[in-house]
Amino acid sequence: MRLEEFDYHLPPSQIAQTPIEPRDAARMLVDRGHDGIEHRHVRDLPSLLCRGDLLVVNESKVIPARLRLRRATGGAAEVLLLEPQDGASQDGARWEALVRPARKLRQGELLLAEDGIAIVRIGSRGDDGTRFVEIVGSDVPAVLERYGEMPLPPYITTPLTEPDRYQTVYARLPGSAAAPTAGLHLTAGLLGELADAGVEVAPVELIVGLDTFAPITQDDPEQHHIHTERYRVPAETLRRARGAARVVAVGTTAVRALESAATSSVLEGRTDLFIRRGHDWKLVDVLLTNFHLPRTTLLMMVDAFIGARWRRLYETALAEGYRFASFGDAMLLERPAD
Repeated sequence: MRLEEFDYHLPPSQIAQTPIEPRDAARMLVDRGHDGIEHRHVRDLPSLLCRGDLLVVNESKVIPARLRLRRATGGAAEVLLLEPQDGASQDGARWEALVRPARKLRQGELLLAEDGIAIVRIGSRGDDGTRFVEIVGSDVPAVLERYGEMPLPPYITTPLTEPDRYQTVYARLPGSAAAPTAGLHLTAGLLGELADAGVEVAPVELIVGLDTFAPITQDDPEQHHIHTERYRVPAETLRRARGAARVVAVGTTAVRALESAATSSVLEGRTDLFIRRGHDWKLVDVLLTNFHLPRTTLLMMVDAFIGARWRRLYETALAEGYRFASFGDAMLLERPAD
């Protein structure tokens, strides 16, 4: 495998800058692998899924993890919180983070909000270019609520006027530094229609962290170090998945949680599972996902799921004006029979 195999030309104009309204009005390219490509919308899901299918969603909730701060000297600084280090609690004061300017910030330095309140103390260096930081103050959620912003990806430059549009409607468990974006398309009404059609819904949790932001730099993707992320698959979800007609994963994070649990037989913990070509699929039959950026682990997962035909699907989507990335349109993909 070579990294260049996962490259393609993505015009910046096709990277969606704002979410579509309503959520389920997003376009959806459907590929079953045999009947040709269909151009539908996410609201059509009830007619495309079947009674007995199990829709698996990632309940992780995005926290306002981006802090725009300043140094005592007056210079700008930014902290993107990734994961608390004091156990699993989001109330913990010590976090792994990405900081800017990375090289200039000294250990022990305090970063301030615009009102002069000290917010973050810079700590030691971590792996993969991260830093450990301490949130100053006893009420960490209150600090983030007051000073934090939704951590939109760097390719989205248009301000988000409604922060809830970067949350799924079923988000329940605070912790992620990015949204499980395929789930942004689903509405409460659509989930109700799916239930009426006999499609059940089951939750998992995967905390979206550093690997969402870390590019692949090696020419051989096999050498890429994937950052571990916390996941949890309820025993009931795994039981239902094994008995379902088909398992329909909403997004790559749901895939990673399900396949991690099925591969390791560990329902809760940390996973460094790198799903790429040759993966032995255990549970997921159908994938609802967005269009991913070139040269990413997410695109490699799609390649592992449907094979080389992803390139034809992406070429079609680009030619047909589909919107790409976090606020973009969707694909519904069926995995070929083994």
